[in-house]
Amino acid sequence: MITLSIDEASRLVRELMRACGHNEDDAAIVTDHLIDAELRGLSYAGLSRAVSVAEKISASPEDPSPLQIERHASISAVINGGNQTGYVVGYRTTQWAIEAAIEHGIGIASCFNTWMTGMFSYYMEMMTKAGLVGMAFGSSDWRVAPFGSSEGRFGTNPLAFGFPTQDDPVIYDAAVSSTMVSDAVMHQRLGTELAQGRAFAADGTPTTDPVSALQGAFSVWGGHRGSGLGIVVQLFGLLAGGAVRPPAHKDCSMIVMAIKPSLVGNAESFLAKASHYAAAVRGARVLPGHEAIRVPYDRSLANRRRHQAQGCVTVADEVLSELRRLLAQRSGSASGPA
Repeated sequence: MITLSIDEASRLVRELMRACGHNEDDAAIVTDHLIDAELRGLSYAGLSRAVSVAEKISASPEDPSPLQIERHASISAVINGGNQTGYVVGYRTTQWAIEAAIEHGIGIASCFNTWMTGMFSYYMEMMTKAGLVGMAFGSSDWRVAPFGSSEGRFGTNPLAFGFPTQDDPVIYDAAVSSTMVSDAVMHQRLGTELAQGRAFAADGTPTTDPVSALQGAFSVWGGHRGSGLGIVVQLFGLLAGGAVRPPAHKDCSMIVMAIKPSLVGNAESFLAKASHYAAAVRGARVLPGHEAIRVPYDRSLANRRRHQAQGCVTVADEVLSELRRLLAQRSGSASGPA
């Protein structure tokens, strides 16, 4: 492992995104998202994912096109991502929903024709910082097997909810798969195996090999309950404009909703009650052998604050070497806009 200052890690990612064709604003959006993942202790979604973004752009047979709002009403929008990076498309989609909610009380925005939308908790934090309640659902290609099967029928399909309080927000972000694609890719980069029971090879046999898992399917989280959520979120993806069976590594869909608390009640009262409730949960009696009780997002915020205080993050040697190699390679070649 190599220790990098936050500034140096940010510079490397931003330069790689610029070398891949992103303009300055979009490179900054992607960089902020990926560095935040590192700060929160989610290394598989941080600099390792920057490498994946660069690889995806290099391998793409078609150039991206500008975002287009295909349908629009006062409180809703459908955005064609133009095969652009999902970190950018997801940010713009969330931004649109926030602006609509601030003006009208509620905003609903969806996007499709994009890829790698990242951590949905990032978008929920955008909403809670604006004083809004948020929710998001995202679908992708069939990588996860329903309970009782070894064949993919829905994506890893994250779903997230965000609630502002008078203190830290309460943000829940989870996927329906036992392993995320980015986590499996990280294992592949490091040459390590997945845990038992997480994946199936293409022929349906259980595997711990990340390469075989990426060619086969991941197991579902939560048994039949996780299967139900996976199916529901995939249907939200169809509502957002996605295909029934999206191509691999392409055409991810996301739908987000932002709600102004004053639309349904007294905003200040809700914030106070939400803070009181979060404190009550944290104060619940702790069973022997368990850690202090947390509400969703407490760990992420604690990790971020610790890394910010330290001013640095640790990165796997293999990831940093590949990032620098790609940066040198891309910096020496012409790139189209991303």
